[in-house]
Amino acid sequence: MNIIPNIEIRHSACPHDCPSTCALDVERLDAHTIGRVRGAKDNSYTAGVICAKVARYAERIHHPDRLLHPMRRVGEKGGTDFQRISWDDAMDEVAEGLLKAEQRHGPEAVWPYYYAGTMGLVMRDGIHRLRHAKGYSGMYDTICTALSWSGFMAATGTLRGPDPREMAKSDLVVIWGTNPVHTQVNVMTHAMKARKDRGAKVAVIDVYNNASVQQADIGIVLKPGTDAALACAIMHVLFRDGHANWRYMEEYADCPKGLEAHLKTRTPEWAGAITGIPVDEIEAFAKLIGETPRTYLRLGYGFCRSRNGAANMHAATCIATVTGAWEHEGGGAFHTNGAVYHWNKTLIEGLDVRNEDMRYLDQSRIGPVLLNDPYDIGDGPPVDAIFIQNTNPVSVCPEQEKVKQGFARDDLFVCVHEQFMTETACMADIVLPATMFLEHDDVYQSGGHQHIVLGAKVVEAPGECRSNHDVICDLASRVGASHEGFTRTPRELIDATLQASSWGTIDDLEENRWIDCQPEFDRSHFKDGFRTPDKKFHFRADWKAVKFRPYNKGSYGPVDDMPEFPDFWNVIEEADAKHPFRMTTSPARSFLNSTFNETPSSIEKEGGRPELFMHPDDMAPLGLSTGDAIRIGNERGEVRLHVKAYDGVRRGVVIAESIWPNDAFEDGKGINTITSADQPAPSGGGAFHDNHVWVRAA
Repeated sequence: MNIIPNIEIRHSACPHDCPSTCALDVERLDAHTIGRVRGAKDNSYTAGVICAKVARYAERIHHPDRLLHPMRRVGEKGGTDFQRISWDDAMDEVAEGLLKAEQRHGPEAVWPYYYAGTMGLVMRDGIHRLRHAKGYSGMYDTICTALSWSGFMAATGTLRGPDPREMAKSDLVVIWGTNPVHTQVNVMTHAMKARKDRGAKVAVIDVYNNASVQQADIGIVLKPGTDAALACAIMHVLFRDGHANWRYMEEYADCPKGLEAHLKTRTPEWAGAITGIPVDEIEAFAKLIGETPRTYLRLGYGFCRSRNGAANMHAATCIATVTGAWEHEGGGAFHTNGAVYHWNKTLIEGLDVRNEDMRYLDQSRIGPVLLNDPYDIGDGPPVDAIFIQNTNPVSVCPEQEKVKQGFARDDLFVCVHEQFMTETACMADIVLPATMFLEHDDVYQSGGHQHIVLGAKVVEAPGECRSNHDVICDLASRVGASHEGFTRTPRELIDATLQASSWGTIDDLEENRWIDCQPEFDRSHFKDGFRTPDKKFHFRADWKAVKFRPYNKGSYGPVDDMPEFPDFWNVIEEADAKHPFRMTTSPARSFLNSTFNETPSSIEKEGGRPELFMHPDDMAPLGLSTGDAIRIGNERGEVRLHVKAYDGVRRGVVIAESIWPNDAFEDGKGINTITSADQPAPSGGGAFHDNHVWVRAA
């Protein structure tokens, strides 16, 4: 009786901040309702597999707590006292707030702020069209990729590599600095296929015995921020024991003899003392790499989220060149395929009206920016108005106390366009209800593979929800911004962008569902040379020449101190007598940043409350047992949560799987209260896994 006949299957793509960007098959039950969400079996990367949280997406899109109407704050900032208003009244007030800030201090006093709540090119990046048309302040988007991309580009000159599907053709898959069981499950799909079909070994390197390490043949657990030391010791053994591919290096690398000489003292014993890994484990792992030509290094983001993150990425990437693994199908090093798409996003982003001299404010330092720190705003005006889409900075940004203080300014106008009443929305003067990805048209590119995927509208949005594009275009008309992109529908923008980028038309994409953009083998494996000026892979990094973004006008952080050759660069926030532990904020399985932490099933699967994983031998001297309430802190603040004994971490290391909502913590202070907004070299970025802390019973 309850079976719905003839369920219609629609096609889409996962919009969330995950490199897998899965192709989806969605059950459409009626014009307003979806059922199950599944991975597309005929997509060669998704291969029918998606994460459990997206499979349960009906729970999120039909959540009773979704924002449905525009609202005006009538209570204190940070509270939930809002009243419903009309869209016209809401947009009039938003426009007035932005125009008043512009009248006081010029257009740079307005900061459109966004990130990766959706990865759709239209709904995520359209905010730039408003920014450029008005001359508002730019946003330097450092929070996620600045460190990892800089490290990979310092070696290869670009952001691409061997076809990710080649993991299934490898004899050794090394998953380094990412926990794909939690964050990009398709990596495990292809790695496990190599194990099943070829008898390949799967190795996972991480800072605790997480779900991916537990599925590996070889699990290596090291101390946070020490990955470059392990990489150097591996290469030391490769040179020492005759596994270095001199023929390959002499043709494709810049200075192999210099690297060999540099690594003479980077022994397994040296690395063992730094990383905590037993010397025999390092020796055995290096030997396995040396004896396995088809070694595929799948390099993640996690091991780059420290002050030496770019150096960690560079060092790990170098291993594939010492062995010549790039020569083989199923070999080489891969981080992201962002450079294969050659987009022309002029119409989406308004690049034709961008002021080359616009100021850029660091996304990761939103707290200091809003507190008018001279380091951040220099001689420019203060930010007096901020318009936010696709992100929740009051939860996800470092130095949370400063972020809250900045948003609490009485003279700061805040508009937040959101799906739920997040911590950031609670700080807003005006809150606007946003659509979810199945309620609008968009187009997506993957970082973790090589497909462009269309995400066409599947169901109608509830209440008065409007898409990012619709809100941006409406706001543009009210603040006097003019650009052709404001007159186009999302489908028209997608079609024009595809054609301008030589990817055909939207009709072609709709018919074929996706485009496979992977370059041919020789190009993917750099047989025609790397994309550095001299076509060589760079063991010797020119860090000042690395441009994370084309508009970078210089480097950030202590770039002059960065190691020229791969090395352990000891600028991490070391434990000390006052802060005897090192903490990482590793990703939880059922949350994605602060997304999904509002759905009951995800909360239940994560245990119902935030916990700190701690080695039992570290707990005993503190008189702690599993379930005890604790405080954890440093010079940036303190957080209250509960402790859980876990012998899968090294002593002196604690893990806070996150990001829980701030109000899930006893005092309303989220885990990013104690993470740092320092700007690591060479490009800035979020050092979320690089924190010294103390731990005490509550």
